[in-house]
Amino acid sequence: MAHKLPELGFSFDALEPTIDKTTMEIHHGKHHQTYVTNLNNVLESEVSLQNETLIDLLKKIDALPEAIQTAVRNNGGGHLNHTLFWEIIAPATGENEPNSALKAAIDDTFGSFDSFKETFTRAATTRFGSGWAWLVVNANKELEVYSTPNQDNPIMDGKHAILGLDVWEHAYYLNYQNRRPEYIENFFSIINWQVVSKKYELAIG
Repeated sequence: MAHKLPELGFSFDALEPTIDKTTMEIHHGKHHQTYVTNLNNVLESEVSLQNETLIDLLKKIDALPEAIQTAVRNNGGGHLNHTLFWEIIAPATGENEPNSALKAAIDDTFGSFDSFKETFTRAATTRFGSGWAWLVVNANKELEVYSTPNQDNPIMDGKHAILGLDVWEHAYYLNYQNRRPEYIENFFSIINWQVVSKKYELAIG
């Protein structure tokens, strides 16, 4: 079962001015495609793993053959991370907060949506070098914000990501240069909270 690049649910220019068309074309068509291609290449010689789902592969990353662990971590993680990213962003609609069960959980965990936003922004801003900031559901079915390096995905820590922000420079540098905080602030205007809320409901079961 070959892994495939997912299609976007919107045009490359649909997120402007938050994310520009050229960045989207490179990010989706070049960076993400490379992760998918490299992952398939790594698994070519591992017949027993070719029918494993991406999530199952990453859940047991430390049990995989040592020779392929790093490549699966980097490329499988990159594939899963970006697949989520494309799902949870959408052209701005003016709906800038979650609703229903997720909003209540955010309020209970962080005190308010604004406090959650500050916590998430801090995680994204302080991630040194390349990586991701996450809102996850942990093993206790509780919300948690943290960040991971490189292309590590929270599933490797037994957590389910429902919202993620790519803070690798390739995600924002053409438009924002070194202004990562501005990119993070603008990200909140393109979050598809309907999708994030559904992911939360699935994660808590």
